[in-house]
Amino acid sequence: MGFDTCGIAMAQQLDDDARRLEQWLQKGYQGKMQYMENHFDLRIDPRKLVPGAKSVITLLLNYFPQEEQNTYAPNIAKYAFGTDYHYIIKEKLNELLAFIRDNIGEVNGRGFVDSAPVLERSWAVHSGLGWVGKNANLLTKHSGSFLFIATLITDLDLIIDSPFRTDHCGTCTRCIDACPTQAIVAPTEVDATKCISYLTIELKDALIPSEFHDKMDNWMFGCDICQDVCPWNRFAKPNTETAFTPIPEILNLSMQQWEEMTEDAFRKIFKNSPLIRPRWKGIQRNLKAIKN
Repeated sequence: MGFDTCGIAMAQQLDDDARRLEQWLQKGYQGKMQYMENHFDLRIDPRKLVPGAKSVITLLLNYFPQEEQNTYAPNIAKYAFGTDYHYIIKEKLNELLAFIRDNIGEVNGRGFVDSAPVLERSWAVHSGLGWVGKNANLLTKHSGSFLFIATLITDLDLIIDSPFRTDHCGTCTRCIDACPTQAIVAPTEVDATKCISYLTIELKDALIPSEFHDKMDNWMFGCDICQDVCPWNRFAKPNTETAFTPIPEILNLSMQQWEEMTEDAFRKIFKNSPLIRPRWKGIQRNLKAIKN
Protein backbone atom coordinates (compact mmCIF):
# COMPACT_ATOMS: atom_id res chain seq x y z
CA MET A 1 0.00 0.00 0.00
CA GLY A 2 3.04 2.27 0.14
CA PHE A 3 3.28 2.69 3.90
CA ASP A 4 6.78 2.80 5.38
CA THR A 5 6.27 1.07 8.71
CA CYS A 6 3.61 -0.96 10.51
CA GLY A 7 3.09 -1.83 14.17
CA ILE A 8 0.32 -3.55 16.12
CA ALA A 9 -1.02 -2.98 19.63
CA MET A 10 -3.79 -4.52 21.66
CA ALA A 11 -7.03 -2.51 21.63
CA GLN A 12 -7.52 -1.29 25.17
CA GLN A 13 -8.24 1.85 27.16
CA LEU A 14 -5.23 4.16 27.37
CA ASP A 15 -5.39 5.19 31.03
CA ASP A 16 -2.04 7.00 31.24
CA ASP A 17 -2.68 8.88 28.01
CA ALA A 18 -6.16 9.77 29.24
CA ARG A 19 -4.71 11.45 32.32
CA ARG A 20 -2.19 13.39 30.24
CA LEU A 21 -4.86 14.52 27.79
CA GLU A 22 -7.16 15.58 30.61
CA GLN A 23 -4.40 17.65 32.24
CA TRP A 24 -3.53 19.26 28.88
CA LEU A 25 -7.15 20.22 28.30
CA GLN A 26 -7.52 21.58 31.84
CA LYS A 27 -4.63 23.96 31.15
CA GLY A 28 -6.47 25.30 28.13
CA TYR A 29 -3.64 24.42 25.76
CA GLN A 30 -6.15 23.33 23.10
CA GLY A 31 -7.18 26.96 22.59
CA LYS A 32 -10.23 27.15 20.35
CA MET A 33 -9.87 23.58 19.08
CA GLN A 34 -13.17 22.55 20.62
CA TYR A 35 -13.01 19.16 18.90
CA MET A 36 -10.13 18.18 21.18
CA GLU A 37 -12.55 18.29 24.12
CA ASN A 38 -15.26 16.25 22.41
CA HIS A 39 -15.71 12.47 22.55
CA PHE A 40 -13.13 12.01 25.33
CA ASP A 41 -14.29 8.45 26.03
CA LEU A 42 -13.92 7.48 22.35
CA ARG A 43 -10.49 9.09 22.17
CA ILE A 44 -9.03 6.95 24.93
CA ASP A 45 -10.66 3.61 24.09
CA PRO A 46 -10.70 2.28 20.49
CA ARG A 47 -13.23 -0.41 21.43
CA LYS A 48 -15.84 2.35 21.66
CA LEU A 49 -15.03 3.47 18.13
CA VAL A 50 -15.08 -0.05 16.69
CA PRO A 51 -17.22 -2.49 18.71
CA GLY A 52 -15.39 -5.73 19.29
CA ALA A 53 -12.02 -4.21 18.42
CA LYS A 54 -9.04 -6.35 19.42
CA SER A 55 -6.10 -4.80 17.57
CA VAL A 56 -4.89 -1.33 16.61
CA ILE A 57 -2.72 -1.29 13.50
CA THR A 58 -0.57 1.82 13.15
CA LEU A 59 1.12 2.74 9.89
CA LEU A 60 3.55 5.51 9.02
CA LEU A 61 3.89 7.30 5.69
CA ASN A 62 6.86 9.51 4.85
CA TYR A 63 6.09 12.98 3.49
CA PHE A 64 9.54 14.58 3.50
CA PRO A 65 9.63 16.46 0.15
CA GLN A 66 12.13 16.10 -2.65
CA GLU A 67 12.12 19.84 -3.32
CA GLU A 68 12.46 22.94 -1.17
CA GLN A 69 10.66 26.24 -1.41
CA ASN A 70 12.44 29.16 -3.01
CA THR A 71 13.92 31.55 -0.48
CA TYR A 72 11.55 34.38 -1.45
CA ALA A 73 8.40 32.29 -0.89
CA PRO A 74 6.46 32.54 2.39
CA ASN A 75 7.04 29.40 4.43
CA ILE A 76 4.59 26.50 4.18
CA ALA A 77 4.80 23.33 6.29
CA LYS A 78 6.24 20.43 4.29
CA TYR A 79 3.24 18.18 4.84
CA ALA A 80 1.14 20.60 2.77
CA PHE A 81 3.32 20.70 -0.36
CA GLY A 82 1.18 18.25 -2.33
CA THR A 83 -2.30 16.71 -2.31
CA ASP A 84 -4.10 16.66 1.03
CA TYR A 85 -2.87 13.57 2.87
CA HIS A 86 -6.34 12.78 4.19
CA TYR A 87 -7.43 11.74 0.69
CA ILE A 88 -4.29 9.69 0.05
CA ILE A 89 -4.11 7.86 3.36
CA LYS A 90 -7.84 7.19 3.57
CA GLU A 91 -7.67 5.49 0.19
CA LYS A 92 -4.67 3.41 1.25
CA LEU A 93 -6.43 2.34 4.45
CA ASN A 94 -9.50 1.30 2.47
CA GLU A 95 -7.25 -0.74 0.17
CA LEU A 96 -5.59 -2.40 3.15
CA LEU A 97 -8.93 -3.28 4.73
CA ALA A 98 -10.14 -4.71 1.42
CA PHE A 99 -6.93 -6.72 1.12
CA ILE A 100 -7.43 -8.12 4.62
CA ARG A 101 -11.02 -9.09 3.85
CA ASP A 102 -10.04 -10.73 0.56
CA ASN A 103 -7.42 -12.86 2.29
CA ILE A 104 -8.98 -13.52 5.70
CA GLY A 105 -12.73 -13.08 5.36
CA GLU A 106 -15.25 -10.80 7.00
CA VAL A 107 -13.41 -8.36 9.26
CA ASN A 108 -14.86 -5.39 11.09
CA GLY A 109 -12.56 -2.38 11.00
CA ARG A 110 -12.25 1.36 10.47
CA GLY A 111 -9.36 3.47 9.27
CA PHE A 112 -8.51 6.86 10.72
CA VAL A 113 -6.10 9.67 9.89
CA ASP A 114 -6.24 12.54 12.44
CA SER A 115 -9.85 13.43 11.59
CA ALA A 116 -11.42 11.32 14.35
CA PRO A 117 -10.92 10.99 18.12
CA VAL A 118 -7.90 8.68 17.99
CA LEU A 119 -4.62 9.17 19.90
CA GLU A 120 -2.40 8.34 16.90
CA ARG A 121 0.96 9.11 18.50
CA SER A 122 0.14 7.07 21.58
CA TRP A 123 -0.79 4.07 19.46
CA ALA A 124 2.40 4.47 17.44
CA VAL A 125 4.40 4.28 20.68
CA HIS A 126 2.36 1.32 21.94
CA SER A 127 3.00 -0.38 18.58
CA GLY A 128 6.76 -0.01 18.94
CA LEU A 129 7.23 2.49 16.09
CA GLY A 130 8.89 5.34 17.97
CA TRP A 131 8.72 7.75 20.89
CA VAL A 132 7.16 11.16 21.50
CA GLY A 133 9.87 13.79 21.31
CA LYS A 134 10.12 16.99 23.31
CA ASN A 135 8.33 18.79 20.48
CA ALA A 136 5.37 16.38 20.97
CA ASN A 137 5.91 14.80 17.55
CA LEU A 138 6.42 11.08 17.02
CA LEU A 139 10.12 10.42 16.42
CA THR A 140 11.63 7.37 14.78
CA LYS A 141 15.26 6.31 14.72
CA HIS A 142 15.17 5.39 11.03
CA SER A 143 13.59 8.49 9.47
CA GLY A 144 12.91 11.20 12.02
CA SER A 145 9.47 12.78 12.30
CA PHE A 146 8.27 13.88 8.85
CA LEU A 147 5.72 11.08 8.90
CA PHE A 148 1.95 10.84 8.70
CA ILE A 149 0.34 8.46 11.18
CA ALA A 150 -2.55 6.27 10.06
CA THR A 151 -4.62 3.99 12.28
CA LEU A 152 -6.68 0.91 11.44
CA ILE A 153 -8.79 -0.38 14.32
CA THR A 154 -10.03 -3.92 13.73
CA ASP A 155 -11.58 -6.94 15.43
CA LEU A 156 -8.73 -9.14 14.20
CA ASP A 157 -6.90 -10.88 17.03
CA LEU A 158 -3.30 -10.18 15.97
CA ILE A 159 0.13 -10.76 17.49
CA ILE A 160 1.09 -7.48 19.11
CA ASP A 161 4.44 -5.70 18.95
CA SER A 162 6.40 -4.57 21.99
CA PRO A 163 5.81 -0.94 22.98
CA PHE A 164 8.61 1.57 22.41
CA ARG A 165 9.87 2.19 25.93
CA THR A 166 12.98 4.34 25.45
CA ASP A 167 13.41 8.06 24.86
CA HIS A 168 16.23 8.99 22.51
CA CYS A 169 16.01 12.76 22.87
CA GLY A 170 18.44 12.70 25.77
CA THR A 171 19.50 16.14 26.96
CA CYS A 172 18.84 17.76 23.57
CA THR A 173 16.56 20.83 23.73
CA ARG A 174 16.98 22.17 20.20
CA CYS A 175 13.25 22.13 19.47
CA ILE A 176 12.40 23.94 22.70
CA ASP A 177 15.15 26.53 22.16
CA ALA A 178 14.26 27.15 18.50
CA CYS A 179 10.51 27.74 18.88
CA PRO A 180 10.08 31.49 18.29
CA THR A 181 6.84 31.69 20.28
CA GLN A 182 7.98 29.44 23.16
CA ALA A 183 5.03 27.14 22.50
CA ILE A 184 6.85 24.05 23.85
CA VAL A 185 6.21 24.79 27.52
CA ALA A 186 7.71 21.52 28.79
CA PRO A 187 9.17 18.38 27.20
CA THR A 188 6.39 16.72 25.10
CA GLU A 189 3.92 19.47 26.06
CA VAL A 190 2.84 22.17 23.60
CA ASP A 191 0.62 25.15 24.35
CA ALA A 192 -1.25 25.25 21.05
CA THR A 193 -2.38 28.83 21.61
CA LYS A 194 1.26 29.91 21.08
CA CYS A 195 2.06 27.50 18.25
CA ILE A 196 2.48 29.01 14.77
CA SER A 197 0.72 26.00 13.23
CA TYR A 198 -2.33 26.65 15.41
CA LEU A 199 -2.24 30.39 14.76
CA THR A 200 -2.07 30.02 10.98
CA ILE A 201 -4.45 27.07 10.52
CA GLU A 202 -6.66 26.23 13.51
CA LEU A 203 -7.34 29.75 14.79
CA LYS A 204 -10.40 31.11 12.97
CA ASP A 205 -10.28 34.66 14.36
CA ALA A 206 -10.15 37.57 11.93
CA LEU A 207 -6.71 38.54 13.21
CA ILE A 208 -3.69 36.73 14.66
CA PRO A 209 -2.85 38.31 18.04
CA SER A 210 -0.36 41.15 17.53
CA GLU A 211 2.10 39.80 20.11
CA PHE A 212 2.97 36.99 17.68
CA HIS A 213 3.48 39.08 14.53
CA ASP A 214 7.21 39.62 15.00
CA LYS A 215 7.67 35.92 15.86
CA MET A 216 5.99 34.38 12.81
CA ASP A 217 9.36 33.86 11.10
CA ASN A 218 7.75 34.10 7.64
CA TRP A 219 5.43 31.10 8.23
CA MET A 220 2.25 31.53 6.20
CA PHE A 221 0.83 28.03 6.77
CA GLY A 222 1.91 25.74 9.57
CA CYS A 223 5.45 25.56 10.92
CA ASP A 224 8.32 23.06 10.75
CA ILE A 225 10.88 24.78 12.96
CA CYS A 226 10.81 22.23 15.79
CA GLN A 227 11.22 19.42 13.25
CA ASP A 228 13.82 21.13 11.08
CA VAL A 229 16.19 21.54 14.04
CA CYS A 230 15.71 17.99 15.35
CA PRO A 231 18.91 15.92 14.94
CA TRP A 232 16.86 12.79 14.18
CA ASN A 233 15.60 14.38 10.99
CA ARG A 234 19.04 14.11 9.46
CA PHE A 235 17.79 10.62 8.58
CA ALA A 236 14.75 11.95 6.69
CA LYS A 237 14.71 10.89 3.04
CA PRO A 238 12.53 12.24 0.21
CA ASN A 239 9.19 10.46 -0.11
CA THR A 240 8.23 8.37 -3.14
CA GLU A 241 4.48 9.11 -3.08
CA THR A 242 3.58 10.83 -6.36
CA ALA A 243 0.52 12.49 -4.78
CA PHE A 244 2.87 14.41 -2.48
CA THR A 245 4.67 16.02 -5.44
CA PRO A 246 4.77 19.73 -4.55
CA ILE A 247 2.28 22.07 -6.17
CA PRO A 248 4.52 24.46 -8.20
CA GLU A 249 2.87 27.58 -6.74
CA ILE A 250 3.79 26.48 -3.20
CA LEU A 251 7.46 26.34 -4.11
CA ASN A 252 7.64 29.44 -6.26
CA LEU A 253 5.11 32.17 -5.47
CA SER A 254 6.46 35.29 -3.80
CA MET A 255 4.80 37.17 -0.95
CA GLN A 256 3.44 39.73 -3.40
CA GLN A 257 2.01 37.05 -5.68
CA TRP A 258 0.24 35.44 -2.76
CA GLU A 259 -1.20 38.80 -1.72
CA GLU A 260 -2.43 39.50 -5.25
CA MET A 261 -4.01 36.06 -5.73
CA THR A 262 -7.80 36.17 -6.12
CA GLU A 263 -10.10 33.95 -4.11
CA ASP A 264 -11.23 32.16 -7.28
CA ALA A 265 -7.63 31.42 -8.30
CA PHE A 266 -6.84 30.19 -4.78
CA ARG A 267 -9.78 27.78 -4.79
CA LYS A 268 -8.87 26.44 -8.21
CA ILE A 269 -5.17 25.89 -7.51
CA PHE A 270 -5.50 24.49 -3.99
CA LYS A 271 -8.83 22.65 -4.13
CA ASN A 272 -7.15 19.35 -3.12
CA SER A 273 -4.50 20.91 -0.89
CA PRO A 274 -4.36 21.28 2.91
CA LEU A 275 -4.04 25.03 2.26
CA ILE A 276 -7.77 25.14 1.56
CA ARG A 277 -8.43 24.62 5.27
CA PRO A 278 -7.90 28.21 6.48
CA ARG A 279 -9.45 29.37 3.20
CA TRP A 280 -8.33 32.35 1.14
CA LYS A 281 -9.26 34.80 3.90
CA GLY A 282 -7.16 32.90 6.42
CA ILE A 283 -4.13 32.90 4.11
CA GLN A 284 -4.51 36.66 3.54
CA ARG A 285 -4.79 37.17 7.32
CA ASN A 286 -1.61 35.16 7.84
CA LEU A 287 0.27 37.19 5.24
CA LYS A 288 -0.65 40.42 7.03
CA ALA A 289 0.62 39.01 10.33
CA ILE A 290 3.94 38.06 8.72
CA LYS A 291 4.43 41.55 7.32
CA ASN A 292 3.42 43.47 10.45
